Amino acid sequence: MESLLRWSIEHSTNNEGAPPPPPRSVQNLDPGIIDAILGKPDSELMKEALAIATDESKDEDERIQALDNLEMLVEQIDNANNIEKMKMWEPLHNLLKSPNTTEGIKMQTLWVIGTAIQNNPSAQSAYLALSPMPTLLTFLNPSVNRRTALKSRIRSFGTVEAQFRCRQAVRRSGWLASPESGSRSVRRKTAFLLNTLIIPTTHVSQPAPAPSAGSNSTGLAIHSSDTQPPSGPVHPNSHASMLSDPSSISTSPAALKALEEHGILQSLVSAVTSPVPYGPDGESEGDADFDENVIRTLHTYATSCDGRFSAQQKTDLRAHVKDETDKAGSEPKLAEKWGLTTDELTAFKQAIA
Repeated sequence: MESLLRWSIEHSTNNEGAPPPPPRSVQNLDPGIIDAILGKPDSELMKEALAIATDESKDEDERIQALDNLEMLVEQIDNANNIEKMKMWEPLHNLLKSPNTTEGIKMQTLWVIGTAIQNNPSAQSAYLALSPMPTLLTFLNPSVNRRTALKSRIRSFGTVEAQFRCRQAVRRSGWLASPESGSRSVRRKTAFLLNTLIIPTTHVSQPAPAPSAGSNSTGLAIHSSDTQPPSGPVHPNSHASMLSDPSSISTSPAALKALEEHGILQSLVSAVTSPVPYGPDGESEGDADFDENVIRTLHTYATSCDGRFSAQQKTDLRAHVKDETDKAGSEPKLAEKWGLTTDELTAFKQAIA
């Protein structure tokens, strides 16, 4: 039947007896007609939007609208991953760095970047290859809108989270030892944040010998976790990639490095062993919540991360534990005051022995 139909079409004639015209090849069709019927591919729309956004001769509103269109396109994970393939990350990031870029365009660019990397480890890694954190951190203070655009997208992004929060902690570390440089609430939150950051998702060991007196070098080695990798294929743009490699989402290595390089460990020790009086006339001393957060951080550092204290730090901490034990009346009461179990307090004492 199919052969008969084909023969009939090939041998049919029009009203004038002439054979029908040959079928028109798709290649010969006007691309404009195809676009009008089917619409342009997303990749072309992304290129066009970026071209307008980066064209300084265009009107600001037109450039912002182009970025808004681009953001809607990169909501699809395949389009977000195509940013790297089409080499669009660098021009996007350059919009944030250019002195000629207006505030409105920068804010909309942040939304594009944030949407593209949201819950997308593959896109996160591609963007991080540009070392964008110094630039991104400049957007934390000047504008609430820009800060929201950045922080609302950057939470829980594995390596991005590690770099972002560790830099925040480093910037605030000076507030740990000096109550006058920051509010008590900020000091407490900073100490709590540091503890959260250094908790390892993988096993951390200390193969190197103990450092000499006065040294805070951690010499930490990170080993793979005992967590079983997910079965089946692991796609780089899925959270299975994070589960298969827990170290990729761990904030602990970056945070421990920051503790070492920026003197934060000493700030923590000094904050509890040599507290600075505060208040209008320096009449107040001690902050139970702050002390609890700092001791918890030091406990995590020593017991979960195999961190090493210097000889002087151990001496200061031992004296502090003894003084606080005398004030509390017993070790169980001191453990309760610091939010530790008696076993945790014992482990901490062993670490500073």
